[in-house]
Amino acid sequence: MTSAVGLRLRNWLWPADPTGRSNSRVTVGLVFGVIAVAPAFLDNSFYHHIAVMVCLNIIMVSGLGLIARVDQLSLAHGAFVGIGAYASALAVMRLGAPFAVGLLLATIVPALVAAGLGRVILRLRGVYFVLVTFAFNELFRLVMLEVPSISGGTNGIGNIASASFGALQIVGKRGFYAVALIAAVLCVAFVWATLRSPTGRAFASIAENMSLAQASGLDTRRFQGLAFGLGSGMAGLSGGLMAHYIGFISPESFTFWLSVHCIIILVIGGRYSVLGPVLGSLLLTPLPEVLRGAVQLQYVIYGVLLILIMRFMPGGLADVLNWLLRRKPAPRQTP
Repeated sequence: MTSAVGLRLRNWLWPADPTGRSNSRVTVGLVFGVIAVAPAFLDNSFYHHIAVMVCLNIIMVSGLGLIARVDQLSLAHGAFVGIGAYASALAVMRLGAPFAVGLLLATIVPALVAAGLGRVILRLRGVYFVLVTFAFNELFRLVMLEVPSISGGTNGIGNIASASFGALQIVGKRGFYAVALIAAVLCVAFVWATLRSPTGRAFASIAENMSLAQASGLDTRRFQGLAFGLGSGMAGLSGGLMAHYIGFISPESFTFWLSVHCIIILVIGGRYSVLGPVLGSLLLTPLPEVLRGAVQLQYVIYGVLLILIMRFMPGGLADVLNWLLRRKPAPRQTP
């Protein structure tokens, strides 16, 4: 009886697949699991810092990827990261809110701002939408510089409280990595579930042919606004985590270049894959630290990577992963 139950459980978790794809998926899952757990067993705080930043980038870029699913490209992503960072920091420092409430506000406030902004700008398409979102990002930065009573101006806000959950104080980079990792996994799972729901199918219809989707009765404006709000909320969540991790924020931390950085990670990782932000973040997050002594070389490498990816792998690094999963194993030789 026990062996029969165990066999059913094994077949449910790893169903038989003559193409070998199930085994490939398990292998890929194990590889990602090892990569996720490995920093916890390292004693070097530098590796813990890189791991935390990878997780924050995954959350940030996953939100941008969700917006890209309705065929829009936002250059305001950096502004929404900043809105989330300030919402959480101000709630905790000035209102005495708990860390968890600060993170909740960091997610909700940017989502609401994006929803309001989206009602105005989502009727725009292509380059016009990109230009308006770029203007919004710059407007956010300039306005925050002019209200030092809220933002700290050019001096920013320092000594932001570290993460804590009630009496449990998150100490050190290793402890914060656990928080960031859980948040990143939940965000990736949320995107995965959303894209496989009726809402995700509506997103795909809009991206494929917006006119046809409208003609079939789909409320494209509503679904575009939903994607814009959800993606911006995830950006705000990453900003809230970043504020409490670094302990300092300033308007100059959330410039147009942060949005560009997110777009580069998304394109190199894969715009149309849930794992694209993960792959892009794993590759590009450590790059600035490796090239700290040669900042200009960093942009050269970014440019070369973008050219190579767009030329040979339009789907990003996720194309390589998909090819590995689709590849059939070699036939076994019978003795």
